Amino acid sequence: MAMQEYNDKRVVTSGRRSMLVMNKMVAGLTNLGISLMGSRVLSVQGRKSGAWRSTPVNLLTVDGQRYLVAPRGHTQWVRNLRASNTGTLRLGRKVEHFRAEELTDTDKPDIIRTYLKKWAWEVGAFFGNDVRADSPTEILLHVAPGVPVFKIHPA
Repeated sequence: MAMQEYNDKRVVTSGRRSMLVMNKMVAGLTNLGISLMGSRVLSVQGRKSGAWRSTPVNLLTVDGQRYLVAPRGHTQWVRNLRASNTGTLRLGRKVEHFRAEELTDTDKPDIIRTYLKKWAWEVGAFFGNDVRADSPTEILLHVAPGVPVFKIHPA
């Protein structure tokens, strides 16, 4: 089986109905202050409209540093975050303002590996069968251009 394309144009838009229901459920619980394994509601100002856009995300912590990983690729929230480099993460009433720094592709493999170890059950469908937490670093370097990763800093 050929490896799928992982480049700066990769966006996984297809989703099973169960994933859409899961996203709404996770966002609803997170809005109530209940985090499912690190879930937050990310809000980023739209780069064209200026309107705030929100989506549930998994906030990953590695060695005390926090990251946002975009398993679906270069989605609208990724493009908006690149344009503004700022956003908010919400858990219930607690809203945290942050500044984002996008990682280079060579800095992504360990973060992607840790992300997949924690959430492959949820996000594995957005990767080919050839990408797993135990994949060799060469595979993770290959997929890195199609998987944006942001380091989160306090604003």
